[in-house]
Amino acid sequence: MKKQQYTIRENRLIAAGTYKLVLSGDSEGQREFVHLDIPGYYLRRPISVCEAGKDGITLIYKTVGEGTRKLATLPEGTPLSVLTGLGRGFDPDACRQKALLVAGGLGAAPLYYLAQELKAQGKQVTAILGFNKENEIVLRKEFEALCDTVGLATLDGSVGTKGFVTDAIKALQPEYDYFYTCGPMVMMKAVCNAVEGSGEASLEERMGCGAGFCYGCSIHTRKGTARVCKDGPVFKTEDILW
Repeated sequence: MKKQQYTIRENRLIAAGTYKLVLSGDSEGQREFVHLDIPGYYLRRPISVCEAGKDGITLIYKTVGEGTRKLATLPEGTPLSVLTGLGRGFDPDACRQKALLVAGGLGAAPLYYLAQELKAQGKQVTAILGFNKENEIVLRKEFEALCDTVGLATLDGSVGTKGFVTDAIKALQPEYDYFYTCGPMVMMKAVCNAVEGSGEASLEERMGCGAGFCYGCSIHTRKGTARVCKDGPVFKTEDILW
């Protein structure tokens, strides 16, 4: 874990209530998520990493409370304190050759980061993205430019398959030897029930410290109590007590 100072390079609306935040700073050792200090608020906010380059990181977040609404107002050049090097991320080496990525909403962000790693290893990637409606879709063009196959599902049927990501999986019948998923818990449980084989899921929990000290994000697994921020947020799907 490292406490680092970053500077906002970009902070703009990209979908309904959803913002792209680009931070300038050192991205060495970057993992699944960062813990962001928003000025005026005591607790930091965990946000998944979408991209990490030599000169910074890209995050995508939704305005769901006072803290993130305040974050959306911060202009370019604003300094931010960020905890990095946290938690356990997806393991791209677990996939032999064909990966299936299934995202719900902003779960697309960390899976896009993973997709870049998988493609860099020369693996085939199928991504299935689910959203409520068209104006909430994020990263569609980025996934389509990177992945071998991309499927979309919207609950209202405005884009792609009408229904859930599990409906898009049935429609596409993708080939894969390992799967990865991120999104709402109920969605990931449905995915794990719908697909065969081994996989990994990134869990979303409220976090206090982000480093495993407070045990505020503890969950029960088949291997005992685990801290999402320290032992996760990524877990083997067979270890999660859904």
